[in-house]
Formats: sequence, structure tokens, C-alpha cells
Amino acid sequence: MRARYNGSVPIRLIAMDIDGTLLDSHAQLPDENLQAVTEAAAAGIEIVIVTGRRFEFARSVADALPCDLHLIVNNGAVIKSKSGETHQRLLLDAHIARQLLDATGEYRNEATVFFDRPDGKQVILERVDWDDPLRGGYFRRNREFIGEVEPLTACLDGEDPIQVMYVGACERIREARKIVEALPISDEFTVAITEYEHRNLSMLDVLRRGVNKGAALAEWAGRRGIQRENVMAIGDNWNDREMLEYAGLPVVMGNSVPELKTLGWSVTLSNDECGLAEAIHRHALRDRKTGGTR
Repeated sequence: MRARYNGSVPIRLIAMDIDGTLLDSHAQLPDENLQAVTEAAAAGIEIVIVTGRRFEFARSVADALPCDLHLIVNNGAVIKSKSGETHQRLLLDAHIARQLLDATGEYRNEATVFFDRPDGKQVILERVDWDDPLRGGYFRRNREFIGEVEPLTACLDGEDPIQVMYVGACERIREARKIVEALPISDEFTVAITEYEHRNLSMLDVLRRGVNKGAALAEWAGRRGIQRENVMAIGDNWNDREMLEYAGLPVVMGNSVPELKTLGWSVTLSNDECGLAEAIHRHALRDRKTGGTR
């Protein structure tokens, strides 16, 4: 799907991914991006963070931005305000999650179940390897939210999760994806894939049917009375595709997975070159700076 953007239409909402987009390759927030987002918010543009991260893990990034904003987290399953007020929550049926885990027993070490809980354990694994070369850093930074339950399916007794996620080396998760998508119940859930081939890291999210970043962004824009033509979305990975397809102005990061760059959308600089800031200045703030009108 190609952009429908008309240069005479003002940007009223900027939807941005976190990892690989707002943050650089060292997971730091560059000053240029901070300043550009702050300037856009001051100009009256609504800011929405749209991420695969869960709320508590995204909140530290949101708190670094000195403006009001909302967060679409867990790849579209949950919409919250910066303060934590829930606006939408679309959970995965525990019965479906249990069948999924039962069918993918050989990938139990890669599996995680996420819950939307105000406190306590939100991230459940069967066993946690705190020194895991791929996930150890995440585990240690989120230690207070992580719990162990064996067997993992026991965590599903009486509560629907947000999602089931598989994390591991790219080829290993691609194999898991084939199994998941071939299940007889595959029409009862949605999958989202995120890959960082340079790190040999992949994440497969299994969510409630119909849940994705684009559907959640459309829902939020509708609530705010903002037309899709007035929405700019910026992302870098497979799980951003629906969000980019929805937006009137989709912008792909220079460090994006190559396939997203073939769809005719605007391409900005990489996350290490502050491509987010460049896109905001080029598309959303240009006429405000020159005094022109759209």
C-alpha cells in the first residue's frame, strides 16, 4: 500500500515506534529526537508512542519526553495514558493461550506470557536464565515484574493474558512461527514478528485476533477525531507495517528491515542519525517554521 499523503494536509498526530526509531542502536534517546518531539507537541501535534513493549517497560521512555502523550503498547493490545490510565485493553483468551503453549512445547524456553496487572508479576516464564545472552539484559532491567511458573500453562488459571511471546535467535523463532501459523486455531489469534538480524534476535507475539499497531492507532485517532490523512507514523520493523499502512504519511527509518523500504513510502535517516527528528522537521514542522499553510 502506498502513501496517500497530500502535502496540503497538516499533521495532527505523530505515531512513533520506540526501538529502532525513537531510540538509537544503544537504546538511548538522542537529544535531537527529544527536541523534535517536544517541539511538535508544543505546536499542538498529538504524540503517540506505538510499541511492542509492555507499558511499564515503555513508560521510562515516555517519561523522558516532557509532553503529554499516550501509549499503544504490546503491539496494539493496550492503550494507556502516560499516567497509566487504561483506554483500551484487548486480551488473548486464556483457553487459546493454553492451546498455543501446549502445541509449542519444544519452544517453552523461548516462551513468555504477559499480563496487564497494576503491580506484581506481569512477565511470566517457566524458568528465567538471568545470564541469557539474548534476553538477560531485559530480564535484569525488569526483575521486579518477572515471575516463574512451572508448568507455564499454570499461570493461565483464571486470568486472560495480553499475549504469548517467543523470543530467541531469528531462525529458531521463524521455525516457531511456522508451527504457530499452522495450528488449527490460527484464525483465532494474530501474530506479529519483529526481527533484528544484526543481533540475531527475533520476537514472535501472539495476540488476540485483529490486534495490531495499525488497528489500535486507527481506534485512537478515531476517538480523538483525527482523520488518517492527518496522521504521520514512523517505524522500522515488520510489526510496524499495519501502522504505516494506516497512516496518511508513513515514514520508514533508514535502519528498517529492507522490505519496508520497497513499498513506496518516505524513508528517513537511520536511528543513529536521528531519522525521527529529521522526519518530524521535514514533514510535520516545515510549514510551521516557515509560516506557510498546508
